[in-house]
Amino acid sequence: MTPPLRLSVLDQSVARAGRPHDESIRHTVSLAERCEELGYQRFWLSEHHALPTLVGTAPEVLMAAIAARTRRIRIGSAGVMLPHYSPFKVAEQFRVLDALAPGRIDLGVGRAPGGDQRTARLLNPDAQSAASFPQQVLELKAWVSGEDLPVGHPGHGVRALPTGATAPQLWMLGSSGYGAQLAGHYGMPYAFAHFITDGEGCEQALALYRSTFRPGLLARPQATVCLAVLAAPTQEEAWHLFKSRERARIDRRSGRFGPLLPPEEAAREYDSAEQIEAEMLRGRAIVGSSEQVRDRLLVLAAKWQLDELVLVTWAWDPAAQRRSYELLAQAFELA
Repeated sequence: MTPPLRLSVLDQSVARAGRPHDESIRHTVSLAERCEELGYQRFWLSEHHALPTLVGTAPEVLMAAIAARTRRIRIGSAGVMLPHYSPFKVAEQFRVLDALAPGRIDLGVGRAPGGDQRTARLLNPDAQSAASFPQQVLELKAWVSGEDLPVGHPGHGVRALPTGATAPQLWMLGSSGYGAQLAGHYGMPYAFAHFITDGEGCEQALALYRSTFRPGLLARPQATVCLAVLAAPTQEEAWHLFKSRERARIDRRSGRFGPLLPPEEAAREYDSAEQIEAEMLRGRAIVGSSEQVRDRLLVLAAKWQLDELVLVTWAWDPAAQRRSYELLAQAFELA
């Protein structure tokens, strides 16, 4: 018998036009509480810097707030942009989180800057830091799991504290074959950021991850895909709400960043090139009634041989975003 599909959530603390940024942060925390009630498996948080659209800059801080308000759901980063930081410090932070929520912490890491290059240099002046990403992951893996680093390494004999009966689960988040191959090489779980690439490269990355996998943190491959979805009581309402994300995606590709607009304001006229792009975006979008979205997700999960999917939902109205997760939890009978 095929096991039921597990669903998780990735929230990016989206900025909303006409609403203060701090409201977005508080909404993320309350959304996590609601997703636990609904039966979602994980609640992940992203890291972005100096982007007017996304105000989730410190996932580890938000994770602590969510840990204090939840009891069952796994909490994670998707992901910490590791080239900005010391792997040892990241390990310490996430070990503290694991002490607050034992056995519920996911430490997802990525190589991307999470913002522009100027901001990346403010976070870490070393412009070549991303080149050290594989070594950083190896060090982080050791400090998180309690292994020792080799003799001769500056960190040999150093432990990341606090220790406990459990440890954070290290994940690799990626949107290309690079992260997939690295996750396979280290035997790590892997999450593909489908919502960033609109699906481009997803199947190839999953195949590369599975073909290069060798036992490490895991004995067998464990993969998931993070997908942008939006459900509403009717298909018509869902497509109306989608106008906010559609406008944001098209504006971003032309270098225009700003808070998420209400659907009524987002639906302004496109030029010819934007119109073509909008039609392509709609053709790929997973939008509709809860039954329509559920059926699409089941097909994709079977196609990619996955038993878990991570959902990313943008809506200008926080109540509409929450309702989308409620409808899908009901459609999949999560609770």
